[in-house]
Amino acid sequence: MDVLFLSPAYPLEMQQFSRGLAEVGARVFGVGDSDPRGMPSPLKSYLADYLQVPSILDEEDVFRRVMSWGRRFDRIEANWEPVTLLAARLREAMGIPGMSVDTVVGFRDKVVMRDRVAAAGLRIPRTVRVASREQAWKASEEVGFPLILKPVDGAGSADTWKVSSKEDLDGILARLGHRAEASCEEFIEGTEYTYETICVNGRPAYESVCVYAPNALDARKNEWISPIIQSIRDLDDPRVRDGIALGRSVLSALGMGTGFTHMEWFRTPKGEAVFGEIACRAPGACMVDLMNYTGDIDLFREWARAVCWGDVRAPARRPYSAAIVFKRAQGNGRISDIRGLQAFRQRFGGQIAREDWLPIGSPRRDWHQTFLSDGHVVVRHPDERVTRQIAEIAAAELCVLAHG
Repeated sequence: MDVLFLSPAYPLEMQQFSRGLAEVGARVFGVGDSDPRGMPSPLKSYLADYLQVPSILDEEDVFRRVMSWGRRFDRIEANWEPVTLLAARLREAMGIPGMSVDTVVGFRDKVVMRDRVAAAGLRIPRTVRVASREQAWKASEEVGFPLILKPVDGAGSADTWKVSSKEDLDGILARLGHRAEASCEEFIEGTEYTYETICVNGRPAYESVCVYAPNALDARKNEWISPIIQSIRDLDDPRVRDGIALGRSVLSALGMGTGFTHMEWFRTPKGEAVFGEIACRAPGACMVDLMNYTGDIDLFREWARAVCWGDVRAPARRPYSAAIVFKRAQGNGRISDIRGLQAFRQRFGGQIAREDWLPIGSPRRDWHQTFLSDGHVVVRHPDERVTRQIAEIAAAELCVLAHG
């Protein structure tokens, strides 16, 4: 089984998907813009060959280079949002099985996505595509305030804005001026959940649900917040049953094939499950790791098994509820200290599954650009309420400091 995997080194978790492919017996051929001389040795060992391109985001250039590489593949895969459409184009050009360009557009273009989901009779926010200030003003009258304005092909809440009034709209439109098109959407009040799957021929072979605390947009727009993402252990929980049913119907409506999916949905105060958006790739923000800690499994490898052999062997049981807490540094400059960490370790050492902190002296990250922030801790416990309590203590009591 020869598999072309786009961008095997970046983002960082793509290296784990490369590992998964190699471990299930695939010969992995990577294409990316990372310098192979700087790749870690384990990643190099997973790759049978690697084609370095000037920019993996230059779709036309990468398409031409891969087509002239002179290699044939059994599968072409991508788990990073910006290159999922490129993977589909290459599959069609080479006659390789997998999701078509039209299918992937349904997962990439927010307006097309919503239209197809609505056509299946499923509840979506009112959505209008806009390509000018005039269209945005007209759409705001149709959708009403508050509303959400975001790129039609965005990911991870980047360039996503809640617009509360006409006074807000002008300033936010100026911030989106670099985007050719945007989606103007009804704002849904409610708790934000996710629904993840590994599908085989459109059928969910593994399912997971997580909850954001607070909702992703609030976390993205407020530096002081320490975002928490927590896995739901019991998928029969009444809070999430309707969301799972909604997610399964969305997969059918969009013609999902084989691979990872990541959906966001809302449970309103009245208990209605409302579709948000979905992607035909793995979730970011270390959520695959979170799912692994929930089930004591390796979904990087299970995804690879699905795309190569049409099989998923991970057990459905979930021994834990796991939560990841992201910490943003206070201050500017370089990381100088992590207060409260030793006391937290002494108190909850048995529940800490993983820690990952920027080294002391490292420049703090731009919190606008990454959800990963300046460090995180993963905690888990069989009782979901206990997991949330520990996560909230980490959010409140751990403090990453930075000084210029």
